[in-house]
Amino acid sequence: MNIAIAILGLGVLILVHEAGHFFTARAVGMSPRRFYVGFPPPLVKKVHNGIEYGIGAIPLGGYVKIPGMHRPAPSDLDLHFAQVVQQAPKLVHPVESVKRPLAAGKLVEAGRALDGLESALEEAELTSSAERSATRAIRELRDGLAPDAYWRQATWRRVAVIFAGPATNLVLAVCLFAALFMFGGGKATTTIDSVLPGAPAERVGLRSGDRILAIDGRPVTPSRIPDEIAGSEGRPLTLTVRRGGREVFLGPVRPRREEDDSYRLGFVLRGEGLSPPDATWRSVETTGIVTREIGKSLGRLVRGSCREDVSSPVGIVQGSSNALDAGVETFLWVMGLISLSLALLNLLPLLPLDGGHIMFSLIEALRGRAVGREVYERVSAIGIAFVIILFVIGLSNDIGRLGGG
Repeated sequence: MNIAIAILGLGVLILVHEAGHFFTARAVGMSPRRFYVGFPPPLVKKVHNGIEYGIGAIPLGGYVKIPGMHRPAPSDLDLHFAQVVQQAPKLVHPVESVKRPLAAGKLVEAGRALDGLESALEEAELTSSAERSATRAIRELRDGLAPDAYWRQATWRRVAVIFAGPATNLVLAVCLFAALFMFGGGKATTTIDSVLPGAPAERVGLRSGDRILAIDGRPVTPSRIPDEIAGSEGRPLTLTVRRGGREVFLGPVRPRREEDDSYRLGFVLRGEGLSPPDATWRSVETTGIVTREIGKSLGRLVRGSCREDVSSPVGIVQGSSNALDAGVETFLWVMGLISLSLALLNLLPLLPLDGGHIMFSLIEALRGRAVGREVYERVSAIGIAFVIILFVIGLSNDIGRLGGG
């Protein structure tokens, strides 16, 4: 059950990301062609105001189709109509009639030639697969030539639409952190909120509601409690707690060594909620700290270290499931951190990531003309290779952890 909830949580973060693209595109005058909860093929769909809304058969995240992400090029027709021309050689001339004005930058003429190609396709005898390919290609070309095509928009509109996805994940993370600081407790106390099942704290008799007064006879503050336990390095400790108006001595109890080589007794301290302004500030501060640490980790990864810190979606889901075992609050913290990580990863200046599209939009604005499709494809190949390498490293790490390696 926890795995299913963790997968659903990750899907919601992706859906939020895509919704950011979708609603911003509509706000700046673009017209997305599709918005799906989940990924196609559709289970149900409905067209409203020219937009196809649907629920996809693959229940992970969401999908947005923004038309004309790239300027149509003659090579697009070579790619999409190769099979069609083989089956119906008489279509060579209509296809060439579209390629010539595209190469010359005459978009209106290309649109008229596309009408002629579509009419010729209706009369050609094609297999069902070739016909589907041709229909899809015509639709893509029309989207690319449309006035609301992405590549034809002003730079600020393009940047706004692409930046909106990571920005929505970022805002969600800040909101989650702020809510947790307000309601989950942003300031620790010395009172026990919960005790983890099977942990040393449970075995020694520590209970929810106990207030820790001293460890090994030394009075402690909330910030000193974890330091005292970690500093024991596994040495048995004695706890003095207040329970029901009287002092109770518990122990000795030996802290457990965790996977990160720290020592813990296995309890969670109760927190006091912060005011909305303080919670918001703490949330922004936490976001900044985590962002800086993620940036340092990426830098170390480029230099060849920190490989063991990378996780694939398998590890993310497993980690989220484990967090849910520790409680809803811990799970929401993890969701906030994953949302922030998605935002930062997508802002890397690599195609096909959002940061790559933003970078190329700015480059095209400085050049005063579009970058060639072949440049996009070469840079995308580098970006895709980088993402695949990250995925393989993360998956190998996750398999090792799941297997006890």
